[in-house]
Amino acid sequence: MASVIPVKTEKRPAADSQDVDSNAKKPRIWEAPSMEPSSLNLCLPQRKLLPSLKTKRAPELVLVIGTGVSSAVAPQVPALRSWKGLIQALLDAANDFDLLEEEESRRFQKHLQEDKNLVHVAHDLIQKLSPRTGNVRSTFFKDCLYEVFDDLECKMEHAGKHLLRSVLQLMESGALVLTTNFDNLLEIYAAHQGTKLESLDLTDEKKVLEWAQEKRRLSVLHIHGVYTNPSGIVLHPAGYQNVLRNTEVMREIQKLYETKSFVFLGCGRTVDDTTFQALFLEAVKHKSDLEHFMLVRREDVGEFKKLRDNMLDKGIKVISYGDEYADLPEYFERLANEICNRDVSTNGWGSPSQNGEELQNGFNTQKSLLQDYHS
Repeated sequence: MASVIPVKTEKRPAADSQDVDSNAKKPRIWEAPSMEPSSLNLCLPQRKLLPSLKTKRAPELVLVIGTGVSSAVAPQVPALRSWKGLIQALLDAANDFDLLEEEESRRFQKHLQEDKNLVHVAHDLIQKLSPRTGNVRSTFFKDCLYEVFDDLECKMEHAGKHLLRSVLQLMESGALVLTTNFDNLLEIYAAHQGTKLESLDLTDEKKVLEWAQEKRRLSVLHIHGVYTNPSGIVLHPAGYQNVLRNTEVMREIQKLYETKSFVFLGCGRTVDDTTFQALFLEAVKHKSDLEHFMLVRREDVGEFKKLRDNMLDKGIKVISYGDEYADLPEYFERLANEICNRDVSTNGWGSPSQNGEELQNGFNTQKSLLQDYHS
């Protein structure tokens, strides 16, 4: 199934350079990074952009959004930080609504603290909150989901919006986006910029096929589902056998991994995710010959080198965006600007623009941006 987020569009003044202007039909001329000290510290050395990544065109990329992005956008929401945080939040909601017996609640809490298989724990909890009926409206699981993800719009922080702006920038220039997250933060942000993004899950084979064929570029594929459609949430490959058995869909999905460059953003263990593996990795041969990218924080040098060596076997180049999580929005903004502003000169799709007005497309040109900055 697919859903469009009904968020009222806000019209922002043209001089406000912190938000993306609203129009996704034609390529934009994107603004240069903000010069405010809060978003760009010119006194600190910047990580250089890897040539093999920064020279990619947006339509050659598939962005894989992990929990690291959601936790950066809304750090005050524990459910966005990890699987464990999400299960704990669902368990707390279930207890708040008196949906579990005391003994059941203790059992789930014990399994969570012992770090047992979190997918199994989540599956058992969802089953407990979902009566045996095909009518999703009657499940308490839906109520718990909405409680956990309530009012995300008001919990988004400025630095996180900066990161989402760069993702949207690449998306509107032709990149595909998929996520392992249940939230719809990107869709909410885009709606406020006047761009409607569709949320897809694996229950709609037709739309998943069209997404893989690049016919639904303004759609976000949630491979585990999205909380606004509880019936589409899957935690194990058995939950989307309809897609796995559809040879046409699987062929198109796997072709993406073989022909495009995936950029893993905020993804710690996504490559080990059983759903991701079943969709993209299991049938793909000669992975080490491919060229994908993973942006990570370089905290421990030894662990970083180990991860880099391990990922090369899967055709993934591990890149450090900095030593702190706060370095990611600035690094990714520079990368998005580098890619998208090069694409604009060829009209975003590889053909030179014949019309200067097309390039402007209702947005500020680079000249006017500089004039605004100096004024």
